[in-house]
Amino acid sequence: MVITDFLEKNAREYPDDIALVELNPEVSVPRLTTWKEYELIQPRNEVPFRTEITWSVFDEKANRIANFLIARGIVKGDKVAILLMNCMDWLPIYFGVLKAGAIAVPLNFRYSADEIEYCVNLAEADVLIFGPEFIGRIEEIADNIISHRLLLFVGPYCPTFAEDFISQTANYSSKAPDVVLDEDDYGAIYFSSGTTGFPKAILHKHSGITHAAVMEQKHHGQQKNDTFLCIPPLYHTGAKMHWFGSLVSGGKAVLLRGTSPKIILDAVSKEHCTVVWLLVPWAQDILDAIDSGDVSLEDYELDQWRLMHIGAQPVPPSMIKHWMDYFPNHQYDTNYGLSESLGPGCVHLGVENIHKVGAIGIPGYKWECRIVDENRNPVQQGEVGELAVKGPGVMICYYNNPEATKEVLDNDRWLYTGDMAMQDEDGFYYLVDRKKDVIITGGENIYPVQIEDFLHAFEPVNDVAVIGLPDKRLGEIATAIIQLKEGFTCTEEEVNQYCRKLPRYKRPRKIIFAEVPRNPTGKIEKPRLRKQYGADFLVAAENEMKK
Repeated sequence: MVITDFLEKNAREYPDDIALVELNPEVSVPRLTTWKEYELIQPRNEVPFRTEITWSVFDEKANRIANFLIARGIVKGDKVAILLMNCMDWLPIYFGVLKAGAIAVPLNFRYSADEIEYCVNLAEADVLIFGPEFIGRIEEIADNIISHRLLLFVGPYCPTFAEDFISQTANYSSKAPDVVLDEDDYGAIYFSSGTTGFPKAILHKHSGITHAAVMEQKHHGQQKNDTFLCIPPLYHTGAKMHWFGSLVSGGKAVLLRGTSPKIILDAVSKEHCTVVWLLVPWAQDILDAIDSGDVSLEDYELDQWRLMHIGAQPVPPSMIKHWMDYFPNHQYDTNYGLSESLGPGCVHLGVENIHKVGAIGIPGYKWECRIVDENRNPVQQGEVGELAVKGPGVMICYYNNPEATKEVLDNDRWLYTGDMAMQDEDGFYYLVDRKKDVIITGGENIYPVQIEDFLHAFEPVNDVAVIGLPDKRLGEIATAIIQLKEGFTCTEEEVNQYCRKLPRYKRPRKIIFAEVPRNPTGKIEKPRLRKQYGADFLVAAENEMKK
């Protein structure tokens, strides 16, 4: 079975049921109404942008896209890059690419023109499909990439260097193309987050994509009557693989543009969402808004909301405990994964294990885990080492990069994640930190996540990142970049006083009050912080020496 089979099944069994809703509260459109069939549509008061499609329309759109691509010379195994913001066309395009037998290559919407060109070339993409937000960036590189690629535009006012995509596909058949897909066919190339340089291209088979869908439904029990709220970007494995639970069950999903607490709660209320996947900053913002009285839960219809789950980054236990104060009947889960394992789920807490908040969980459906030392030998239970995972979603390779593949994937198909973890006596895994983020100060290993979790429980703190900065005597010192909650004040001395509860060697030696940058999937951009404050730190040290 391949992932497109689920779409075709839903189109047969639930043709008139809503599959997708696109909701953008920040864009207003006229409310339209028809008094009689023969009268003109009358504009009324403006309302937030909302559109929806059924399962049958979803499948037909994907088929038209596939047939168009085939007519334009795309054959099985060709690559089609997708550069779009979340929108109603995103998923039909993705499935149309797969139905054509091509390999889908989603691109990060934050990529610069140089990064787009690099990724398109690395993946050897034959087609680039892009939206209006990227016209300027694509125009910069169009002359370099257009000679041997189709550039297809999704949106109004098509630029002269591209072809209008969606209007052309309307002229093609809505029947499924005559392309036979197999689980062993290559299905997608995703990209690493690129936090240590240009991203790496990650190749996956259809079998892994299909397993991710089945696993998601098993982990979170999505049923036909569930509605999933999808906020994170669809180019990332996390958002798409969580939505796959709705695909398997035939349930509705809402693609929401906007992340403010009021926008999220309003969408949950009006669309009757039952399953919501949040990133840590959004969950924290909701809690802060409730705490401050900026939002009142009585203004929303939330009784149907049964599951809140979080992934993409370590989750402060204090935040989840606070969440349960306001939402005591919620199921909660956290999911661990990486693009090399086709997104979240290779380790997951499980809704039945909320008593283990703080752990990333146990091996997911059909996954194995172990913790190893620097020689990749298993460590004793309770010891810290590198987390390795093995299962159906492990990547085939880093495309066109055999050296990097050998660094993280062994002959037995164990994937070495670069994350430091430990396993407790009950078999639950705890994420300690990224291997490269460990701070070594005076010969002691400091794991920043432990300090970050501790500081998250300090009332004035909205967000925090701990990094190592160079120190002549100790090698590195722990430095805490703290983003305060709106309306709160705090001094360095107050932070230091709070940190006296930590062992002396774990206490941050330097405190910086500033914004904590996170990427679109919620991960703290620590390389950026090290670069920014490391340079400032060295300048300050040099000035001190000159005195």
